[in-house]
Amino acid sequence: MDKKGKNRNRKNRDHGQYNKRLSADKAFDITNLIIMILLFLLFAWPLWFVVIASFSNPSEVWRGNVIILPKGFSLDSYKEILKYKEIWIGYRNTIFYTVLGTVINLFMTICMAYPLSRKKFMPKNILMVICMITMYFSGGLIPSYLVVKGLHMVDSIWAMMIPGCLSVYNMIIMRSYFVNSIPDSLEEAAILDGSNPIQYLLKVVLPLSKPVIAVIALYYMVGHWNDFFNALIYINDKDLLPLQTFLRNILVTNTVGNVSQTQNLNPEALQKKIYLAQTIKYSAIIVSTLPVLCIYPFVQKYFVKGVMIGAIKG
Repeated sequence: MDKKGKNRNRKNRDHGQYNKRLSADKAFDITNLIIMILLFLLFAWPLWFVVIASFSNPSEVWRGNVIILPKGFSLDSYKEILKYKEIWIGYRNTIFYTVLGTVINLFMTICMAYPLSRKKFMPKNILMVICMITMYFSGGLIPSYLVVKGLHMVDSIWAMMIPGCLSVYNMIIMRSYFVNSIPDSLEEAAILDGSNPIQYLLKVVLPLSKPVIAVIALYYMVGHWNDFFNALIYINDKDLLPLQTFLRNILVTNTVGNVSQTQNLNPEALQKKIYLAQTIKYSAIIVSTLPVLCIYPFVQKYFVKGVMIGAIKG
C-alpha cells in the first residue's frame, strides 16, 4: 500500500507539473500570437491604406475618411497617371535596365564567386579581403561621378548598370552556396569525364545552383527596379530616365500631367485638382510596385532555400 501510495503521489505530482508546463506553453502561445498580430497590423496597415486610398474618391482621402475600406470608388488618379506619357517612357527604360542589368549582375557575380569558392585558387584569400574592404569603404560620390564621366558613360544606358554591376554581399552568398552545397566529388567526376573548368561550371554547378541564382536575381531585379539615385546623378536625358525618377517627381512635386496647371480654374475645379494630386501619390506607388509583386510568387519557392543555404552555412 505504501508503494502504491508513493506511485500515486508521484503520478499526481508529475501530472501537476505537466499541467503547469501545458498552461505555461498556452500562455506563451497566446502572448506570442497577440504580439505577431499586432506587428502584422503595424506593418500591413500602411500598405493596405495605400491600396484603398488609390481607389477611393480623392475628396474622401483628403478629408481623412479613408481608414479601413475604400470610400467612393474612383479610378481618376490611375487615369491621370496613364495619361502621363513619361510613365510609359519610364516603364520602357526600367524594364530594359532591369532585364539587361540583372543579366550583367549575375554574370559578374558568378564569375567572381566561382573562383573564390575553389580550394585550389591561390589568390582567393587576398581577393576576398579586397572585396570585403569595398563593403566598408568607398571612394565617395564625387570620385564615382568622375570615374563614370571619364569612361564616357554619363547620359548613357550603361551608367544605370555598370557602376553597380557587382554586389559583394550577393557574391559572398553565392560563393558560400558553391562551397557548401556543391560537393568536391562532382568536380572530380567531371574531370574524369574530360570536362574543363568552364564546362564543369556551366553543366554541373549552375544547374545545381538554381535556388541561389533565383534569389540573387530577385535581389538585383528589385534593386534595378527601385533605382532612381543613379539616374539623378548620371542621367540628364529625359528619354533615358527610369520609372522611379518620374514617380519620385510626382511624389515630391505633387504634380502629374495637367494637375500642376491650375491657372484660369474656378475654385471648385482647383479644389478637385488638389484632391486628385493627393490621391495620385498612392496610385503612383501601386503602379511602381505591382510588377515586382507579380514576379515574386514565381521565385518564392527558391527564396528561403537559397538564402538559408547560401548565407547561414557560409
